[in-house]
Amino acid sequence: MRIAVIYPGLQASDYWRRSVLSLQSRLREIGVPHEIESHFTRPGSEIREQARLISQALTQDPDYLVFTLDAFRHRVIVEQLISGGRPKVILQNITTPLRSWGKAQPFFYVGFDHTEGTRLLIEHILADDMAGVTDFAILYGPPGYVSSARGDSFRTALAEQPDKTLVASYYVGFDREKARAAALTLLQRNPEVDFIYSCSTDIALGVIDAIETLGLQGQVQTNGWGGGSQELAEIAKGRLAVTVMRMNDDNGVAMAEAIALDQLGRSDDVPLVYSGEFALVTQAHDAAKIEALKTRAFRYSQ
Repeated sequence: MRIAVIYPGLQASDYWRRSVLSLQSRLREIGVPHEIESHFTRPGSEIREQARLISQALTQDPDYLVFTLDAFRHRVIVEQLISGGRPKVILQNITTPLRSWGKAQPFFYVGFDHTEGTRLLIEHILADDMAGVTDFAILYGPPGYVSSARGDSFRTALAEQPDKTLVASYYVGFDREKARAAALTLLQRNPEVDFIYSCSTDIALGVIDAIETLGLQGQVQTNGWGGGSQELAEIAKGRLAVTVMRMNDDNGVAMAEAIALDQLGRSDDVPLVYSGEFALVTQAHDAAKIEALKTRAFRYSQ
């Protein structure tokens, strides 16, 4: 049984690499013979390369193809795959089925609901813990599904607060250096900004770089998104205020279980969507609590 995986995994976030490891580990654990061929590209900027890799993977006639759906051009690629009937398509990092596809849906949607994760961050920021946040900015990733789900939902929620003011927003890709450059410009032009909402790990790391370059530690805060290894390390150092941590390996386990059921002829038992759990992590968490969350989240990908 062959699985082709094409992920935008060339980024600081370890989500994508752990996804493959947890899928592989769970398949081995439940005794499903398999071969996994995985390819990583840069996020958002290599759609042509992703299309080429899919064409290359299809020459090996895989049983399943695991891909993502972010940019508009991804939709055309996925629609072609679905209409072909083989391989079965698993869409990773999206938990909201496209209504326009009607009944012609992929085999499985899997990931962590971006709006739900953002809701946890919003609740924390609006609570007493971060009540001092008044002027904020948003750094989006590339234009697309993930940036919209994470950034626009945050923007809408804070726009309803009379004491919160959106000063600026930029698209920077999931790119640490572009995020750093944008944050430097932003903070120099708008010294009143006290919080920058980061839509990904790479963006958060770039914002942290800019805050340190300008010596604004303690004056400007930012968040993480995903709670991978690097984000947790930055929280421990006191450089990241908060993150929403995915129970990362839930997604790989869910894919393995869906594939196993399908191989047993029980595809009707596979839900269309699986969304994993989150935990909010702040600097108030002690090391033991964070280690317990890591043990749970990375149980198959350590």
